[in-house]
Amino acid sequence: MLSFEYARADSAAAAIKLALENHDAFYLGGGTNLVDLMRENIEQPRRLVDVTGLSEAIEPQQDGGIRIGGAAKNTAVAEHRLIRERYPLLARAILAGASAQIRNMATVGGNLLQRTRCYYFYDEAARCNKRNPGAGCDAVEGFNRIHAILGASSHCVATHPSDMCVALTALDALVHIEGPAGRRVVPIVEFHRLPGESPQIETVLEPPELITAIELPGAAVSTKAAYRKVRDRASYAFALVSVAAALEVREGRVATIRLALGGVAHKPWRAAKAEAALRGGPATEEAFRAAAERELAEARPLRDNAFKIELAKRTITAVLQELAA
Repeated sequence: MLSFEYARADSAAAAIKLALENHDAFYLGGGTNLVDLMRENIEQPRRLVDVTGLSEAIEPQQDGGIRIGGAAKNTAVAEHRLIRERYPLLARAILAGASAQIRNMATVGGNLLQRTRCYYFYDEAARCNKRNPGAGCDAVEGFNRIHAILGASSHCVATHPSDMCVALTALDALVHIEGPAGRRVVPIVEFHRLPGESPQIETVLEPPELITAIELPGAAVSTKAAYRKVRDRASYAFALVSVAAALEVREGRVATIRLALGGVAHKPWRAAKAEAALRGGPATEEAFRAAAERELAEARPLRDNAFKIELAKRTITAVLQELAA
């Protein structure tokens, strides 16, 4: 690990100023991912700007939504009364995401920016376009059981590791960003990027922009929601497939549906095709399965992960059946 400077910011403006002074600066939240990347020499910041002093507030908004400060800890979000009452889907996803010790340290802003757990990304001996643009991707022909089946490219087949982001995607969350050019708000479905030819560019953030808050819109969302994470073991492990869903049924038909998938793509995957197929239709097992088939129709499996396609279909169907019962 290279030597680096450490600076602590007490405001977003101060953090941005400190980052501007050093083009190799990184923002430090809980450090649950960044410190690991530094130990492995994947990230080599010359300056760490500690942003844990920024807003941790979880506040109701006038439209009925909730604003969550970027420095809020995952545990605080999952345990907050308003989150549990209005957005139980988010609380359940966070609790499924990591051990209690990690949740106590990890911040909301940092969760959005955590990097893939692809074996080859962490292996300096392997070719990885995400770590070394233009080097190639050993995962394409390597052991790719955990890799993407949707939205991948020949340059990268890695998946996004976050559970929280899958729930936020289903909930149409908004990401509040601040930078030298001012403030902007980005829908979370647009925040993360698919790999294309530049898998090293993972989000729409422009250095030294900073995530200051996450906003959950106040539009009515069914509290009948579920987050199911399918993984190799019940203890701390990343998802092979996860499903975040909220469903409202009226007179046997789907009135409201929100559906997002994790573990299948380079970004949390909003299942827009499945939602469109279900909206206004019958809330039956057959309809749920047909919608899942439609969403996964463009899946492109690799040698070792074709099982994810059927696993995703079955998990979507089972979760929606559970919510409709």
